[in-house]
Amino acid sequence: MFWAESSFPELGEAAWGGRTVAILPLGAVEAHGPHLPVGTDIWIAEAMARGGRERLGEGGIRAFILPAFAYAPAPFADEFPGTLSIRPETLRSLLVDLGRAVARRGVEVRALANAHFDPAQVGALRLAAEEMRLISGLRVAYPDLTRRSLAERLGEEFRFGACHAGRYETSILLAERPDLVKEAVSHLLPPRPISLVEVFRRGETTFAAAGLEQGYCGDPAAATAAEGREILATLGEILAEAVRAELG
Repeated sequence: MFWAESSFPELGEAAWGGRTVAILPLGAVEAHGPHLPVGTDIWIAEAMARGGRERLGEGGIRAFILPAFAYAPAPFADEFPGTLSIRPETLRSLLVDLGRAVARRGVEVRALANAHFDPAQVGALRLAAEEMRLISGLRVAYPDLTRRSLAERLGEEFRFGACHAGRYETSILLAERPDLVKEAVSHLLPPRPISLVEVFRRGETTFAAAGLEQGYCGDPAAATAAEGREILATLGEILAEAVRAELG
């Protein structure tokens, strides 16, 4: 069920009974190569949220999907046209305020479905989750996909860190929104095996400085819709596992 599509009587009846979860998709508006839209992370996060909700429902756990947070800290891509970056502290404050708001509606667990991995975003999410848990006493399920144990489940390109608008994200968009993928362009893009993990460790601060002059790394030409569906199934299960652990 989608929170924004429900009436207040429906939400009143549902959110006060049983085990209830509110899933927040977190994306970004930033450059994703010449072949993907700037809103790529939004659609990935929403698909992850839907997959998690379906798996939780199979176990009798009611989950609502909140309207996605489309805006995020995106300093690495800020030099590209179309990128809309906000301050990390803005995101952190919004998350904490929203966490308190849904808690007042009887929601037991807040789950974060994040598809944007700029270090500024990841840092803000970690701080927000900690603040919600320790200061506000809220229950938060945040599967941080940058952790090695989770990254290893998402394919070689993601594990290596060359996954911005590459095979990983292009495959997901081919499965989720093929109408938005410029395949004639992606098929002509050469592989760029640049690990963002190493880029972050070196202290680089922009995609261009890291060698991503076209705003992508990885191998978008190798993407397939079939692989995208497999990735989305894994993302949904990872999210559901995090919620079950928080409820457990």
